Amino acid sequence: MRGLYFYSMDIWQALLQQDVQQFIFDNEQVDAHSVSLHQKSLHNIPSSLLAAQILGRQKARTKLPSYYQGKNILYPASLNLEQSSSEATAIFKSKIIASNVRSKTSLIDLTGGFGVDSFFLSRVANTVIHVEPDSELQRIAAHNHKQLGASTISYESKTAEVLVDSFQEKVDVFYIDPARRKAGQKVFAFADCEPNIETLQHKLFSLGTYLLIKAAPLLDISMALHQLQFVRKVFVVAVENECKEVLFWCERGFAGDPEIKAVSLNNFGEERSSFSFTQKNEQASQVKFGEPGQYLYEPNSAILKAGAFKTIAKTFDLFKLAPSTHLYTSHTLHTSFPGRIFKLETLVKADTKSVHALLPEAKANVLTRNYPLKPEELKKKLKLKDGGEKYLIGFSGQTAKHLALCSRLQ
Repeated sequence: MRGLYFYSMDIWQALLQQDVQQFIFDNEQVDAHSVSLHQKSLHNIPSSLLAAQILGRQKARTKLPSYYQGKNILYPASLNLEQSSSEATAIFKSKIIASNVRSKTSLIDLTGGFGVDSFFLSRVANTVIHVEPDSELQRIAAHNHKQLGASTISYESKTAEVLVDSFQEKVDVFYIDPARRKAGQKVFAFADCEPNIETLQHKLFSLGTYLLIKAAPLLDISMALHQLQFVRKVFVVAVENECKEVLFWCERGFAGDPEIKAVSLNNFGEERSSFSFTQKNEQASQVKFGEPGQYLYEPNSAILKAGAFKTIAKTFDLFKLAPSTHLYTSHTLHTSFPGRIFKLETLVKADTKSVHALLPEAKANVLTRNYPLKPEELKKKLKLKDGGEKYLIGFSGQTAKHLALCSRLQ
């Protein structure tokens, strides 16, 4: 058990009673902790369990709107919900499958967990097997799948390694989301996760054609490309400009240079922008450096994680401000740039008098990139409050530190 509270069948039935579900719905705006402290049991359901359901519903509102809008949905322990994919990234994975694999796809989700990926992948795959050693967590996933109308998912309550060792049939796609060996630990390599995809991949490719691997944003992409076989594409996925996942799409027998695609999604899983390159392109690209021009460009988080520091400048004909400053500049506007664009109004001295002369309300949105002070430190030094329409951006150029007063264009 991975911190999951145990559901007996009696508790399940009690949780699904109409008045209990109504209580959960009616209290979704309250502090779940207060419910745990003050609410008496309802139908012999401990108040802590009611609070956990309320907390799960609160998290699902933005992370899993399909679950939030569903009826009689059960939520697991908080950690299981935190570790699950968001609806936006799960939808994106289903699009990867749909665009790369023939119809009537067979898919095995080797790390099924709460079942979010299994559910959305079942929309494009003909059959899905949800593999999960925690039988209670799997029961919750299966219950929710049924409530959401999924009918092509079957279930195996065992570890990924045990299933793969005993599996004999051919499979189109394996999907795996290796978990941190220790909860809360930062992960930089697959060796820090389980199942161990490095040792498992050989067996997987003897059974299947494709492998989709999900990794945390902290994972080192270059290291992973040396550890994995047959990587055809790498997707660095950001949702609302927060980098969420790195996905490796592997195809048995592929031997080329992997395409790296930095993808920016909205909360509905729709692409706002994408930028593709290869590491060979990046290494071969020559970047031009220049002083701040009329416009400043900040790449979105997916591009920064993907490491397209030189290819993004070359593609949009931009000057980089300094080797370690991931801001770019130009004298002509490039509105298709995938990130934030600012119009530079003036460079200003980094002292209170000079800044307040330009910002009489003493308000600004403060950013720093490769600058001696962090935003909070710079705000304190300049006696500024957050807000307003102007941006104050501190950054290093090739020969000097700059403070730029800007307006945001996009």
